[in-house]
Amino acid sequence: MDIAMYTLIIGWIFVLIWVPIVILTNKKTHPKALFVLFFAEMWERFSYYGMRALLTLYMVNVLFKGMQGADVKALSIYGSYTAMVYLFPVIGGLIADKIFGFKKAIVFGGILMMLGHFMLAFEGSNLLFFASLALIIVGNAYFKPNISSYLGTFYEMNDPRKDGAFTIFYMGVNIGSFLATLTCGYVGQQINWHYGFGLAGIGMALGVAVFLLSGKILGKDTGLKPDVIEFKTKKPLGLSWDAVVFIGTLIMIPICAFLLDQNELMSTLMLIISIIIIGYLLYEALRNPDKVAGHRLLVVIVLFFFHAIFWALFEQAGGSLTLFADRNIDRIISGSEIPSSLFTSFNPFFIMVLAPLFSWIWITLNKKGKEPRTPMKFFLGLFFLAAGFLVIVLGGKFFANAQGLVPMAFLAVLYFLVTVGELCLSPVGLSMITKLSPAKIVGFVMGAWFLSISLGNKLAGVIGTLTASKGGSQTLSPQQTLVNYTNTYLIWGVFVVGGFAILLLLLTPKLNKWMHGIH
Repeated sequence: MDIAMYTLIIGWIFVLIWVPIVILTNKKTHPKALFVLFFAEMWERFSYYGMRALLTLYMVNVLFKGMQGADVKALSIYGSYTAMVYLFPVIGGLIADKIFGFKKAIVFGGILMMLGHFMLAFEGSNLLFFASLALIIVGNAYFKPNISSYLGTFYEMNDPRKDGAFTIFYMGVNIGSFLATLTCGYVGQQINWHYGFGLAGIGMALGVAVFLLSGKILGKDTGLKPDVIEFKTKKPLGLSWDAVVFIGTLIMIPICAFLLDQNELMSTLMLIISIIIIGYLLYEALRNPDKVAGHRLLVVIVLFFFHAIFWALFEQAGGSLTLFADRNIDRIISGSEIPSSLFTSFNPFFIMVLAPLFSWIWITLNKKGKEPRTPMKFFLGLFFLAAGFLVIVLGGKFFANAQGLVPMAFLAVLYFLVTVGELCLSPVGLSMITKLSPAKIVGFVMGAWFLSISLGNKLAGVIGTLTASKGGSQTLSPQQTLVNYTNTYLIWGVFVVGGFAILLLLLTPKLNKWMHGIH
């Protein structure tokens, strides 16, 4: 019996039933635009997570197979890739604010990502592989921040429905992730790696199509480019600003391809860019004549760092946790082995089930005046993240069998607790940016918010390499790799995250005060 195939079929049936239920139960509460953007983002995330489910496994088992230190190299590239995926939205958000507008940025980014995914479908050299990832990185810079910012324009600043809307939107993200990890993961590992990557490209094409075909619902007058481009030079070198952006995009693609394999250089650039952007946000907050607006921006800056720590451990899912599942989880059910990539579907499955519940909880508590403020929700996110890693550490240290294999139930519980933490923190963070950011730079601040995820992803790559042997994991037994994983997760997942959670709890009263009534 092929458990993976049955899981794939059941997963698609579940989604085909679940999505209409979510739409029907929320269509009277939210504008139709939410559901259009829900579907567009769903297919975009299908492409991203479909590729991500295979990326580390493909590098270790195919691209760098037999190479000394394959784990370290693969996890370093994974960290740089995911870091850039969330770094360049800072620029994409600024371009949408000042030049393109949200709609044009979303379509342009989607097309670039689609091309990148389709290139991965072809077997070729390492150069082709890195060029494909670079296209996805640059395209994501335009798509990712602007579809979230665009959604925020359909709600008033302090609309009590907003957190619920972003939670539903976030469920769309994870439906795409769930279907992708089941579908692309199965096809890639069981049939052909490049077929799996090709399916991700089809998902991206569907995302662009959904967005383009929904112009009437979104409205002709929404998401357009600004009336005036506020730069001193109206036409640099005699070119339009659109042409400058297109040329700059073409230049960035080979630069990103180069940086993917330059771990130390990438780390240095990340640090420099982060200091510059945080410095600019601090400047905007402190110089703002409106002290209330300045204080609100300071809240964003403080939560930026806690957000980065959350993602540093959460993003082990696509890196070290995927390899952990491959090597140290007992994956046999009724004589059938479950592909390790399918375990990443636990997280989006739990989000699909729990997101409507969380949306209802926040709205219900808000009506009763008992909804936790954003900093407290961030504390809960870190708390549940630490609890999830504590579970996997306990499973590895006390419940592993003689072969170094841990029952899959422990990995399922980890993903459940991490998902609860994610729902407390991530969609609420997106909503927070649209509430606390000055109107003229909301796209830039949204991009800066994704920079915190970028930093987290780069740190995730560093943490991931701590689980690997410098000589290559092929020389280690499952018992030895289990020790590496559990010790790393205990230090970083439990102690470091737990410490940051306590610190945030202490800062919460001050942050609540700085929000000046924004919930």
